Amino acid sequence: MRIEVKIPALPESVADATLAKWHKQAGQRVRRDENLVDLETDKVMLEIVAPQDGVLAEIKQPDGTVVKSGETVAVIDTDGVAAGPAAIASAPAPAAVPVAAAESGAPPLSPAVRKLVAEQALNPAQISGSGKGGRVTKGDVIRHLEQPAAPSPAPSLAAAPPRGGRNEQRVPMTRLRARIAERLVEAQHTAAMLTTFNEVNMQPVMNLRKRYQDEFQKKHGSKLGFMSFFIKAAVEALKQYPVVNASIDGGDVLYHNYFDIGVAVSTARGLVVPIIRDADVLSFAELEQTVVDYANRGREGKLTLEELTGGTFTITNGGVFGSLLSTPILNPPQSAILGMHKIAERAMVEDGQIVARPMMYLALSYDHRLVDGHDAVRFLVTIKDMLEDPARLLLQV
Repeated sequence: MRIEVKIPALPESVADATLAKWHKQAGQRVRRDENLVDLETDKVMLEIVAPQDGVLAEIKQPDGTVVKSGETVAVIDTDGVAAGPAAIASAPAPAAVPVAAAESGAPPLSPAVRKLVAEQALNPAQISGSGKGGRVTKGDVIRHLEQPAAPSPAPSLAAAPPRGGRNEQRVPMTRLRARIAERLVEAQHTAAMLTTFNEVNMQPVMNLRKRYQDEFQKKHGSKLGFMSFFIKAAVEALKQYPVVNASIDGGDVLYHNYFDIGVAVSTARGLVVPIIRDADVLSFAELEQTVVDYANRGREGKLTLEELTGGTFTITNGGVFGSLLSTPILNPPQSAILGMHKIAERAMVEDGQIVARPMMYLALSYDHRLVDGHDAVRFLVTIKDMLEDPARLLLQV
């Protein structure tokens, strides 16, 4: 029996997708749920798996083809016989994982890792895996690439190549990078974007984390980080200033009576913003666990489209990369985004005395078409007040 392999239903926000890489060739035997091809969307990398055991009788669309929901990309013959090596060798083969990796018995690579390994022409067998069971993660590949290459013997002057080589490399922009570029330009062209700044003394939060870190980690199995404090503070500020949690929909203002907070995650493919749904009802532990899970799966390319869709407010943390101050760009159709930055000790004046305090600059970019300046400033001051007196988060005052 011949079974068609079709592109699954894509969300309304995703019009089409690209066949990134076939992992099987026509004539090869496949097993049910085995990955056939990686499907790249504007947001995530998906796997198209075999619906049944059989032989991949036909590949209808090659790598790089733009496809839509329901489109047939291959045919599997459940009664077929696999072609011989000569027949398979003569067929146009998709890029494959290096033989050394296949023969090593190492755990399989995720689609995102396979794509990165192929793009960089790496042998995964030479990369130390830190994932479960020794699995190679995207972070492992990036660290491998960042390792300095072994120095080559210096050539003699007679054999030295001429100086001043000017090489260029042209590579197609990924769908994710293209979508990021499109949305950033859209935000700047359609919103009256403005940024207000403030600074917060992080000592009270740092003292609280230090005091309860061991007990928190022992009970909940995760560390108490900074992000949960910022999400909690942002939610309370959004409750006080609901216009910051609203969005413009045509000629209407759409007020959201829920708090779906996006947390920006940097990956090798670009920035993604998974959404923490109903953040107002989650505990500190639940928030920390969700943030860590999103960050790990984001770097592994395992986030789902549903997890990347929606959101009423976004938080981005450039401080993890050393940023001292920046102006974050809105994530349309949201009306505001909070930027966290590096914590740095600075001289502050308290009660007439100069003291050193761990300070962080905060930035709130907002759409001035909807949010007035005084609301934006008071919103940011509310976050500052709650972080400098964390008891407010418990008492909601």
